[in-house]
Amino acid sequence: MRKWWARPLVWAGCVLAAALNPGAGHAEYRGGTIKIGVLNDQSGLYADIAGTASVWMARKAVEDFGAAAKGMKVEIIGGDHQNKPDIGLSIARQWFDVDKVDAIADVPTSSVALAVNELTRDKNKVFLAVGPATSDLTGKACSPNTVHWIYDTWALANGTGNAIVKRGGDTWFFLTADYAFGYALERDTEAVVVKSGGKVLGKVRHPFPGTDFSSFLLQAKASKAKIIGLANAGGDTINSIKQASEFGIVEGGQKLAGLLIFINDIHALGLKTAQGLIFTDPWYWDQNDPIGHSRANTSRRSAACRAIPWSESTRP
Repeated sequence: MRKWWARPLVWAGCVLAAALNPGAGHAEYRGGTIKIGVLNDQSGLYADIAGTASVWMARKAVEDFGAAAKGMKVEIIGGDHQNKPDIGLSIARQWFDVDKVDAIADVPTSSVALAVNELTRDKNKVFLAVGPATSDLTGKACSPNTVHWIYDTWALANGTGNAIVKRGGDTWFFLTADYAFGYALERDTEAVVVKSGGKVLGKVRHPFPGTDFSSFLLQAKASKAKIIGLANAGGDTINSIKQASEFGIVEGGQKLAGLLIFINDIHALGLKTAQGLIFTDPWYWDQNDPIGHSRANTSRRSAACRAIPWSESTRP
């Protein structure tokens, strides 16, 4: 599935290019090639929401910005961190030390992002964190070299958790991915639930990535919590919801809260399986037109995605 929402990464690339523009008051661009490395999951459970489409769109950002016409040389390269911090760190170090990369962008998978964040600070480079969600990137791991783009676990928790408790969903059970992102999302959402007057009846952590969620879902079902909070993302979220449907959890009266979910996840699930799912979205493609230009901008993105060669936009 193509990453239709990847346009923020395009503009992130533009921001970086603009920051190095000779016309900017604090610019440092003195000629030569600006190299930006798009580091993400290109073969695993986050490939559909990152992957090679992000690399392609970052290249389109350079075209949109008109770097060549401004006399700037900008090169975009891509790398697959496979959701493993050691692999991501190895690629990042190679890029900085050998390939002379100036900035790294995207990096979904918070455990990888936190490692890249520290390396970027040490090397005094730039990190545009588009894909990771952990709020630690602007909390205890905050770095002057990192810009955290789009969403984080604090915003996700406050957007979904607070609204659900106010609607009567005051007892929760968390199904959490067993790594940095899951921990942060569970932590931030639990804080919001408790502050809003709710209670957390239990929590369980599943392997990352996961395939069989049956035992964890049965624990959530047995808890009798009104809300089962899915502190995971991508393929883990999709599979959790599919298996919850097979167990009749929503039909039994409990609700699933998708704490980080995208419209393409809903497409993958189908409306029947996604019935009863609660989630928040900061931007919806069909929200308005022409005032907010949501539809017009989405049409442009869709046209761009259709133009991506098959080999660059999909994975086996």
